[in-house]
Amino acid sequence: MAIAQLSPSDRDAALTALPEWTLRGDGLAIVRELEFADFSEAFGFMTRVAIAAEKADHHPEWRNVYNRVDITLTTHDAGGLSARDVALARVIDALAG
Repeated sequence: MAIAQLSPSDRDAALTALPEWTLRGDGLAIVRELEFADFSEAFGFMTRVAIAAEKADHHPEWRNVYNRVDITLTTHDAGGLSARDVALARVIDALAG
């Protein structure tokens, strides 16, 4: 089953519901930057996201430097943003508090 890329209107609606996320310049991904108290807190957050992402079989592109975590969500199989990214963004938002 092919994974469909979100239409521009579906993408815009999803972004309205995800105010902490921004559309990447090319329109094919959403990004969020998070800052934590320290490395342990950031790494703990990443561990919780990793468990959820593995269960969803959808994995973020991310980068961690000390207390900062930068996340990019896109669906390579869809060639851009899909409903899977929106669902994982919601989980990430819930885990971030």
